Amino acid sequence: MSSHDQNFKNLILDYPLQALQLFAPEEAAHLDDAVRFTPIRQEQLKDRLSDRFYELDIPLLLEWPDGRREALLFVIEQQTDPRQFSTHKLARYCLEIAELLATDRVVPVVIFLKSVRNRGNQLALGNEYFRYLQFRYIQAVLPEMPAEQHLESPNLVARLNLPNMRWPAELKLAIYASAIRGLRSLEQNPDKQIKYLEFVDIYTALDNNERQAFERRYPQEEDTMSSYIATALEKAAQKGMQEGIEKGIEKAMLEMANNLLAQGLLDDGQIASVSGLPLAQIQALRSQQQH
Repeated sequence: MSSHDQNFKNLILDYPLQALQLFAPEEAAHLDDAVRFTPIRQEQLKDRLSDRFYELDIPLLLEWPDGRREALLFVIEQQTDPRQFSTHKLARYCLEIAELLATDRVVPVVIFLKSVRNRGNQLALGNEYFRYLQFRYIQAVLPEMPAEQHLESPNLVARLNLPNMRWPAELKLAIYASAIRGLRSLEQNPDKQIKYLEFVDIYTALDNNERQAFERRYPQEEDTMSSYIATALEKAAQKGMQEGIEKGIEKAMLEMANNLLAQGLLDDGQIASVSGLPLAQIQALRSQQQH
């Protein structure tokens, strides 16, 4: 199973606007069609948050034609104990992003996959007379979002995250079915359909009995899943076949080159031309034969 970090990194980078609409709706309300999202390579930042948590940050740069730019920082807190989350480290990291991009337009958004009591989202530094630093971040606490409000959402990120939201146990299969329907209707790219079917599977975690019940109760959605799986298997088979063909061709070219070298009738350039291999590789093969 891939990590939560990679799962959400894929999701946010594939659907940045819809992710923002779900995780930070107050920010999304101010966006228009002209905004452009560009991922910022996190390796540019010298000081990561922490190796124990904050394994992933997803800085996005939002830009408008008039030159406005805003760094949007997604951070996923997915530890067993979310109380390990450090607002101080997040504030420091936001300052580093602001300095890196030469901007003060930074919006930190933290996605929690678990709830925690007494969770604040602000930091104030100062004394009894003055506050010298005020910091606040947007909290997106998935298990506190009511899934029933998103069952028919046109937002694909919301539909895919239905299993991570709050819902009564008896709705588990309905939640799964709604996520599958959303994937089928809102994403037309076959590769992404296969990719995010796995996302839904991971976070719904149906057991064998639930899977059988789902097949009986939701045959249309089950057909959709079967179709995605069949497509994935076919692509894997085609990829394997192509790789096998390429390896076979490469093997034949090497055998031809070795045979021609052994005969000693052609120089290295001629053998490279006949076999289709690079001259440097022919020279390396000759050196191997001589030793």
